[in-house]
Amino acid sequence: MSSKSNRIALFIDGANLHATARTLGFDIDFKRLLKEFEGHGSLLRAFYYTAVIEDQEYSSLRPLTDWLSYNGYTVVTKAVKEFTDASGRRKAKANMNIELTIDAMELAEHVDQIVLFSGDGDFRSLVEAVQRRGVRVTVISTISSQPPMIADELRRQADVFTDLAELQPKLSRDPERPTPREGSERLTSARAVARSALPPR
Repeated sequence: MSSKSNRIALFIDGANLHATARTLGFDIDFKRLLKEFEGHGSLLRAFYYTAVIEDQEYSSLRPLTDWLSYNGYTVVTKAVKEFTDASGRRKAKANMNIELTIDAMELAEHVDQIVLFSGDGDFRSLVEAVQRRGVRVTVISTISSQPPMIADELRRQADVFTDLAELQPKLSRDPERPTPREGSERLTSARAVARSALPPR
């Protein structure tokens, strides 16, 4: 099968991928991520799933989900549900597993390969179900952390397991470089601090 006839869909469990990348000490560059998998075949869809707190005036996720929506991703969101537990503590619950599972099952007949960015063991049954339809499944998470971020049963079920740590050089976001002006301002203030530390003449 030529790489171009390899039809791929990406399914990204946003919270899980964020936690995995943070554990490994880097931020994902989603433009690079898309480019990386476009090189593996014909990328039909890239889904990104995340829960959002609706009554917050500003969500730190908003700029990311907006950017993803305009740059080739299908963003699926769900409102976080807040509830009070038996001991009176307020808790938040948000699980995107059902949405991801339904989309993957619906798309299975149109793709040759699914790439799942998650280590959640609840997805083992989904992986098995799409494999029965002839779809190969690559799972991306990490075993480089202690404890590993991927459930053992999910790793065993996948056709291919790829450690996110191996993809870090390709998917990592460059640290922000200061603009030349910011750099010169920092240098000037550093010199001023150094001068003030000198003994008077």
